[in-house]
Amino acid sequence: MNTTIAAPSTVAPIDESELPQVELDEIVVTATRTPTRISNVIAQTRVVDSEELQRYQGQTALDVLKNQSGINISQSGGMGTISNFYMRGFDSKQVLVLIDGIRYSSISAGTPALNLLPADQIDRIEILYGASGSSIYGSDAMGGVIQIFTKGNNVEQSNVSTTAGYGSHDHYQVGITGQLKNDTSSLSLGVSRNETDGFNAVANSDSFDYNADDDGFESTNASLALQHKFSDQLSGGISGLYSDSTTEFDSAGTLVPNAYSDQKNGSAKAYLQYQTPLTLTKLSYGQSVDKSTSHDNNSIDFQDGSQFDTTQEQVRLESQINAQPGTVIVGVEWLSQELDASAVKVFNADFTDFTATPYSPDDREVKSAFVGYQLADTYYDLQANYRVDDNSQYGNESTYNVGAAIRPLDGMRIGASYATGFRAPTFNDLYYPGFSNPNLKPETSKNTEVFIEYDKGNQISRLTGYHTDVEDLIGGNTNTGEAKIKGVSFTSDWYVNSFLFGLGYDYLDAKDETSGSANKGNDLVYRPQNSGLIYIGYQQPTFDVRLEAKHTDDRFSDVSNQTKLDDYTLVNLSGTVYINPNLRANLRVENITDENYTLSNQFGTEYATDGANYFGSLTYNWF
Repeated sequence: MNTTIAAPSTVAPIDESELPQVELDEIVVTATRTPTRISNVIAQTRVVDSEELQRYQGQTALDVLKNQSGINISQSGGMGTISNFYMRGFDSKQVLVLIDGIRYSSISAGTPALNLLPADQIDRIEILYGASGSSIYGSDAMGGVIQIFTKGNNVEQSNVSTTAGYGSHDHYQVGITGQLKNDTSSLSLGVSRNETDGFNAVANSDSFDYNADDDGFESTNASLALQHKFSDQLSGGISGLYSDSTTEFDSAGTLVPNAYSDQKNGSAKAYLQYQTPLTLTKLSYGQSVDKSTSHDNNSIDFQDGSQFDTTQEQVRLESQINAQPGTVIVGVEWLSQELDASAVKVFNADFTDFTATPYSPDDREVKSAFVGYQLADTYYDLQANYRVDDNSQYGNESTYNVGAAIRPLDGMRIGASYATGFRAPTFNDLYYPGFSNPNLKPETSKNTEVFIEYDKGNQISRLTGYHTDVEDLIGGNTNTGEAKIKGVSFTSDWYVNSFLFGLGYDYLDAKDETSGSANKGNDLVYRPQNSGLIYIGYQQPTFDVRLEAKHTDDRFSDVSNQTKLDDYTLVNLSGTVYINPNLRANLRVENITDENYTLSNQFGTEYATDGANYFGSLTYNWF
């Protein structure tokens, strides 16, 4: 919840000057492309900062997100296994994920592999809810935008930090980060190793002939951030986040009992920035990769060598102009997306033979231009954006959003916005062998949102209502689907006398409204109608502790609404002890009530989840 708490530098007796400093009203950039306080952003926004990420040692970006308000997941087993997340009624194909501003996802399936990105190499995560991001970033942002910032983008002082941790299922992590800073430059380089034996990923292995063994995960991770100020006007930098991992899984029962997948994922960016009293112009180039190769160790060669390798290149030139009042932003963007899936295997009905078929074509380009205006005033806030995308496969698509908020009373803000969005067809949608349709159109959406917010320094509370109509949903290989998504979201975060507490509640009504369909009126899959969380924390200079509980309602796992997954409530405990100025200990205990729950059911296979589990670590800093 958006808290920034300064870590203590001593373990001396507590006095008022040493109490933790909490900033609820943080600066964000994802919502507007310009640095803006959350209290001036029109759309609902949330920040997971470095202090909160500290509680997720040994875990992934997906583990962080699943504990945030308004986000729920499906997952086919333990760490590293295939997963999906859902936000505002949209799945991860319809939520844009960025790493340091660079697009990150698989362009075959359309989903970002957040289950493979290590939390320990991330500095912060910004979450933008709703469709306003479409007119800022283009395709795939109908349900929101999640931006991950690489560790080292905000170096405060030179230091070296080492971490070693151990947890359930022989889960261990070791890592080291070195950071240098002077008057003109900063450099951060981090590496870590994460490995676990895992647990049996199939819950109903007694009913199906699956190999009931543990399915492990291992990854080697690295991050890099370099920033340099060439002069008072010119600066530049590079950043990168990378993970090389292997995930074990059971597939097709005894036919493929010991399958595994090798993955390489990440993003890198370089930029130059020139600033004058009235303008800030930035030129950036970046590339992201999502590469996966499956192996089966089986003589029938069921899926050995099957691969899906995504590479995305992005160039962007943008300028922020001080328009007095307000800020104007204009820019152009070029995006190249390539897919190497030459070894994809399409099987016959009884899975005894296959044909290896390449995708054709296997690349596309998107050329974009955008313009926006933002005004953050004492009494009102305004935001408007317009964007045009020219895609080499499906043609032109334009999106826009307008929003405004007023402050009728001290601390109170009331606002509304309207936004259009779209999602480009993935390569699987367009060209998957045997199911191709190169004439697919983008999915489109129209979203209306209203909110009331109360902000009095030590607390921020917000009630948001939204209504979204989605057309041309892609199902099978046609644009026949329609959906209506409406909901209410309430969040409240407080800091009082070293106590932090808060809650979140989301009501969601996400329906299939496809005319003539047998599923018309059914719930969209994996969308719980009710979900909520509550947490309480206590902060002192020598320690902090936090207890949180998150509830997810029952939901359907199939479009016909015949298979329902039970509701569940997870209770987690985390804490940090600052043993001395250089050494701290972290402990996280998840599912402390040992709840038995299911996150995914596919074709009758229920995928297991972990019971009560823990992970503890020690971190030593040399300053």
